Amino acid sequence: MGMTEKIKILLIKRKMTVKELAEKLGYTSQNLSGKFKRDNFSERELFEIAQALDCTFVARFIMNDTGETI
Repeated sequence: MGMTEKIKILLIKRKMTVKELAEKLGYTSQNLSGKFKRDNFSERELFEIAQALDCTFVARFIMNDTGETI
């Protein structure tokens, strides 16, 4: 499941539109819709989206051989 799909699920659960999210983020609806189409979000943008949707976004790498989290 891509980030766009996850964000759309959150929007439904929060009863929010893409336009409303774009306004909270200071984006245009067209800009955010373009990011949705490309499924192209930076880590910083994902943290901002999480904050706007009252969620926590956790990004990390876990080394398979040692279990170390980076």
